[in-house]
Amino acid sequence: MTDATRLDVSGMTCMSCVGRVTDALESIDGISDVSVSLDEGTASFRGIPEDIATQTILELGYSVGGEVLQMVPPEDFNWKDGPIWKQSANNTKWCLIGCSIGEFGTLAAYQYYGVHHHLSWDLINPNSGGFDLYIIFLFMLPLINGLATSVMLETAILVRGQMDLRNAISTAFGMSFISMLMMEIAMEVTDLIYTGGQLGLDPRAVIPMLVVGFLTPWPYNYWRLKKYGVSCH
Repeated sequence: MTDATRLDVSGMTCMSCVGRVTDALESIDGISDVSVSLDEGTASFRGIPEDIATQTILELGYSVGGEVLQMVPPEDFNWKDGPIWKQSANNTKWCLIGCSIGEFGTLAAYQYYGVHHHLSWDLINPNSGGFDLYIIFLFMLPLINGLATSVMLETAILVRGQMDLRNAISTAFGMSFISMLMMEIAMEVTDLIYTGGQLGLDPRAVIPMLVVGFLTPWPYNYWRLKKYGVSCH
């Protein structure tokens, strides 16, 4: 039996990454004995040339032996790559779960404790003639908490996947904050539409918030993954 080929793979951050690499390699005709390790950052296999496996892993957005997939030239970029849409949807889904915990929790707390400030009525402080920073903070707090819980969830997933806490936190903070912020703003604006501009959580808005929160950053996540090979999760 021939010796197994072993590749150094960088960019895997959780067991979901291991699963994606494993599934992609096992889909190649002729490959056998596929083994992917998150702890060691390696992928080993038998039966196919190294360059075929390397290209497969690079196309997932990971690096192999320090090599990364070359950026797609602007003229070659397109919006028709089904696998990239699928992977970016999965990334967006996990981002949505993390962001929703903090945002929904904060808005529900406003509703429960009667923190009722109206976007158009209370934003201007009539006494000072300027913006009321406290009211602005209340409107920003759901966004802040959503970002925080997303980072916390990702950190927990990475630690569960056997990554040490320090690297897990660093990786979590390296996610796309642009994507998360787009998601958070879209969800809060949707809720404000249902509440008539008032802080709180309208139960009717929950499903629309999730739909809008998913759809708003999804094209951006596709573009980022397709063009640069970088995902938000």
